[in-house]
Amino acid sequence: MAYRNPLYDLDLARNAANFEPLTPTSFLTRTAAVFPDRVAVVYEDQRFTWREFERRCRRLASALKRRGIGTGDTVAMIASNTPHILEGHFGPAMIGAVLNAINVRLDADTIAYILEHGEAKLLITDRQYSPEVKKALGAMKSPPPVVDIDDPHATGGEALGQCDYEALLEEGDPEFHFASPDDEFDAITLNYTSGTTSRPKGVVSSHRAAYLNALGGVVLARMTTHPVFLWTLPMFHANGWCFPWTVTLLAGTHICLRASNRRTSFARLSSIA
Repeated sequence: MAYRNPLYDLDLARNAANFEPLTPTSFLTRTAAVFPDRVAVVYEDQRFTWREFERRCRRLASALKRRGIGTGDTVAMIASNTPHILEGHFGPAMIGAVLNAINVRLDADTIAYILEHGEAKLLITDRQYSPEVKKALGAMKSPPPVVDIDDPHATGGEALGQCDYEALLEEGDPEFHFASPDDEFDAITLNYTSGTTSRPKGVVSSHRAAYLNALGGVVLARMTTHPVFLWTLPMFHANGWCFPWTVTLLAGTHICLRASNRRTSFARLSSIA
């Protein structure tokens, strides 16, 4: 064992002045405080500033907590790259819950398996995907409560839950106080593999891992402050390679898209340029 000088251990116990668990929720609180009026999210005719976006995330966290969801509980989401799933990368984490973003292209049997295996306490789902989701819920012994994303830009589908997403946010407090996780190794997300050889496997990421991966994205993508990020990569895919947190760290602008094609992509970018 290497020699350790006891002098350097004096008065170095962890406390609030010298240590805080790493978590990407800290990116949001800092950005909202420093750049409250910058545009955070653009989606169709909607625009949210960083102050507004943070308040929506706090509402989501508060509403989930009031429904009995807390540390270690799984919140599943089936959604396109809309602001709802972006908020899902922050709201549950604020109360220690775990986001399970599910691939929107999966069949009912696989969705049911993931919801059961991940022990989802709540499912937030876009009504466009209701045909497969409805079959999945019907195949489960104990399906979770459902909140619908009733997006006017969705194509077809039906409501499956007791309320829609905006009503859920109305239940929450925009000034909701939250703290960092007790342990930075606490889970923040649960993702599932494609299940090529058998059933999908659950992959857990910690607050620390998400934080460090988000920082890594800055370096690898050579990003600078206030980037404009067009969401063509699905956020259900490895949490969009952690760029929900990376762009937030840099106080950028998230350009959300239900679907990606060249015409809509250029149009969204032109609206910011």
